[in-house]
Amino acid sequence: MRQSKLSRKTQETQIDIALKLDGRGEAEISTGIGFLDHMLTLFAKHSGIDLKIQSEGDLVVDGHHTAEDTGIVLGQVVARALGDKKGIERYGHAIIPMDEALLEAVIDLSGRPYIVFHADFNAPLVGDFDTQLTEEFFRAFAFNAGITLHLSCRYGRNDHHIIEGMFKACARALRQAIRIDQANADRIPSTKGVL
Repeated sequence: MRQSKLSRKTQETQIDIALKLDGRGEAEISTGIGFLDHMLTLFAKHSGIDLKIQSEGDLVVDGHHTAEDTGIVLGQVVARALGDKKGIERYGHAIIPMDEALLEAVIDLSGRPYIVFHADFNAPLVGDFDTQLTEEFFRAFAFNAGITLHLSCRYGRNDHHIIEGMFKACARALRQAIRIDQANADRIPSTKGVL
């Protein structure tokens, strides 16, 4: 079973995450940030990953530590659940329309963390979520999962649509990348022999 769980406690946050890569997209999410809960719930749904997240952070300051640390731990549990990455497809790509916005995610489960993030937001907040935290979350996730992630808004005006499309596109690309290639289920998808 490709699954993992992890707890991380700092002076700013307490994050507990459990996931199953080969799930049905079921989610139990509580971060204290309503919009982030919504994004992580749809991330689970569109990735097919069963996901339980309990995040408690210093929201009296702002949502930064909670969003970033949730991304850190989510990346770490994905990396643990993938193990040696034997048999995975490795690459994933998704283009998602969200009304007037068009979002794209490209993933390589390379073990080489990197992010290219392109999006301009029109407002500081969507609900109770600071739009700047979108990039912070995805950076923390990519670097801790060992993912090369290119995430971009090709065009769009509504910040809710842009952010939601990004989470959906990333989830759909990840769903492809973690899928087992049955013809090569016993092989590492790299000429190096390791990822």
